[in-house]
Formats: sequence, C-alpha cells, structure tokens
Amino acid sequence: MSDLDQVTLGAGDKSVTLPVHTGTLGNPCIDISRLPKETGCFTYDAGFTATASCKSAITYIDGDAGVLLYRGYPIDQLAENSSFLEVAYLLINGELPDAKQFEAFSHDVTHHTMMHEALKSFLNGFRHDAHPMAMLCGSVASLSAFYHDTLDLNDPEQRRMAAVRLIAKIPTIAAAAYRYSIGWPIRYPRNNLDYVSRFLHMMFEVPSEPLELNPVVAKALDLLFILHADHEQNASTSTVRLVGSTGANPYACVSAGIAALWGPAHGGANEAVLKMLEEIGTPDKVESAIARAKDKESGFRLMGFGHRVYKNFDPRARIIREMTHKVLGELGVDDPLLEVAMKLEEAALKDDYFVERKLYPNVDFYSGIIYKALKIPTEMFTVMFAIGRTAGWVAHWLEQQTDPEAKIGRPRQIYTGADTRDYLAIDRR
Repeated sequence: MSDLDQVTLGAGDKSVTLPVHTGTLGNPCIDISRLPKETGCFTYDAGFTATASCKSAITYIDGDAGVLLYRGYPIDQLAENSSFLEVAYLLINGELPDAKQFEAFSHDVTHHTMMHEALKSFLNGFRHDAHPMAMLCGSVASLSAFYHDTLDLNDPEQRRMAAVRLIAKIPTIAAAAYRYSIGWPIRYPRNNLDYVSRFLHMMFEVPSEPLELNPVVAKALDLLFILHADHEQNASTSTVRLVGSTGANPYACVSAGIAALWGPAHGGANEAVLKMLEEIGTPDKVESAIARAKDKESGFRLMGFGHRVYKNFDPRARIIREMTHKVLGELGVDDPLLEVAMKLEEAALKDDYFVERKLYPNVDFYSGIIYKALKIPTEMFTVMFAIGRTAGWVAHWLEQQTDPEAKIGRPRQIYTGADTRDYLAIDRR
C-alpha cells in the first residue's frame, strides 16, 4: 500500500470508505467495487480511460515519461538485444529463457507452423479482393474447429499449446491470405529458417526462383514485431480479455482481438499513414499539408503523430526511427511517398506548433514507412501488427485464466433513452 491506502467518497447523505490498490509501478487505483451496494451509484468513465479493469504483471507504460516495460525490461534493451520469439517467451512466461528453454520453445513454435490443408478451402471461400484482415480474423476463429478436442481451459498444457499454435500459425495464415489475394500458390513454412525469415519466404518466395533476403529486412521486421508485441490494456488486448472472461476458447478470443485491431484508430493507423502520404502526393506539397493540419477548419489530419498514452515521444518511435533510416539507406529505395514521409518528419520535428503540442511521429508513422520500403502491401500493414501483437494477446489470455479475481466483464451504462411508456396499437400511433 502507498501513503494513500483508502479514500472516503460521499454520495448524498451516504458515504463509503474504499481501499486503494497500488501496483509495483504506476498510479494508485481506488477499488470501487463496493460503491453500488453502499451508495446506489455507479461510476461513469467513457472509454474506461481512468479505470483499471484487471491486475496484470505483463506490461507497464508511463505515458508522461515515455516508458514501456515488458515484464520489467525496458523496450529499448529488448529491441537492441533480443528477438521477437524470445520476447514472446518473456511475455508468456514472465522471465527471459535460458538456452535450453528457448530451444524448446523455438522448437514448439517451429513445429506448429503448418496450417491444416482444409484451411486452403476456407480461404477459397473469400473473394480474392477481400481485405487480408477479414481473412485473418475468420481463419483464426476457425482454428477452434480444427483443435476442438484440446480446448479444456482447466488444463495448463492445453492452454500452453493453444498459445504456441497461435504464435506459430498466424504468420502462416497471414502469408496464405496475402498470396490468395494476388493469385499466388500458398507456400509452406520452411522450418530451417528463423521466425521472421520463414514468414517473409512464405510471403514473397515464388516457385521459379529462391528468395534472397537482405539481412536488414528480417532485422527490421523482427524489431517491429518486438515493438508491437504488447501495449498493456489497449483496445484489442482488452477485447481479448473481455471475450476471455466469458470462458470462450483462445482462438475466438484472439480473433476478436484481430477484429478490434483492424480499426483505423488502433492497428489500422499505419495503413492510414500511407493513405495520408498518398493524399499529400509529392514532397513539394508537405509545407501546405502542415499548414492544413494546423487549420482546424480544413478537416485534414496528420496521421501517425502524437499518441493517446504517450504525452512525450513514443519510446517505440525513438527505436524504430533509427531503423527506418537504416532500412532506407541500406535498400536504396527510390519511392516518392517515402520522400514525402521523410520531409514530413523533418518539418514536424522542427515546427513550433507540433513541438509545443508534443505531436511527435509515433510508431505507426515509422512502421508504415518501413513496411512500404520492404514492399509489403498497404492492406497487409495491420496484419503485420497482428502477427506481433499475438504474443501479447496470448500472454494476457494465459494470465487471465489463472487470475483468482477474474470475473466476466460487464460494464454499466448511463441510460439516456425514453422513460417507461405504454404500447399503442398501430392504428393509434
């Protein structure tokens, strides 16, 4: 407990003393669970932005200081020294693996990368021009039909294997959805490759010639997966937990998370960045675009700037900014939109309007640029996000399953509809 271990709230002629919970880090939280019973009042918090919905030991964010920790490890240390698969192990298990543990985990993931052949027929049911997120969402939900005999949520090993399957198979499904959309034959995973290289081969390799990867491509994508792996109780993770609170199977929960991630205010933001760059068009129009962004009447917004949580620079953006410039330099990409992005970044970082409001480029801005440089289609940007975020989703789902305080999610509301009224026959209305 902190110095503030309880608070007393008044509601009319009633009052209630409520306990205050304090975590390892972060703000204290007032426990309001007794409030309705003792005062007859609920609390109102639109978007739950001031409400803690659970206790979690996975990720910590300090938005004011620009801090992001996975299981206590600063994101910059993990980005520099770790790999996505090792970070996935950390998020799930709470500790970094030793060599033997990592070998076993890597083996499990590698040998569960194949998707059932029947999933090909499932994909064939979609229109070829469907959005890949629609195909990913539906296909992941269907996994519960393929593994229906291993959905005992009371069995720790079955829970663990579900987490492994999701981390292993989502890249395979994502690549298959992309190749189906462009009419290419689906490529099977090459298990002699690392996690990220295997995915890139499934995405881009063609039967007629082997794919030669520049190491910086795999490194950049691995870094993006690390940065996207978890972000505390964001909309999609909260969705996974809300669905999980009903006792739904893990594939349904993660599919729900994918659906939530699809929104342009969440995982779709990096796709929106590219659409914005296309709207700007050429580097010589950046200055006018910034002027329009300052004009509230213009209706034009700069996508990929500022963050709801981080009040200063997004710590992930600091890391990925360096990788962005490295990728562009290493690959020698000649793309007008990337020129627009770099000029926009330079202008925004110097403009007093953006600096005073701390509207710095965020991780979505830079990730969109990297995906573009790696020749990943715009409609696949959010799918890339989903691959990385799967590690966080399954970690939270697993944590929830063993939480003794977990209960079904059931938010309240302020009713603003009609008062009680009587039904009238149709000839009297």
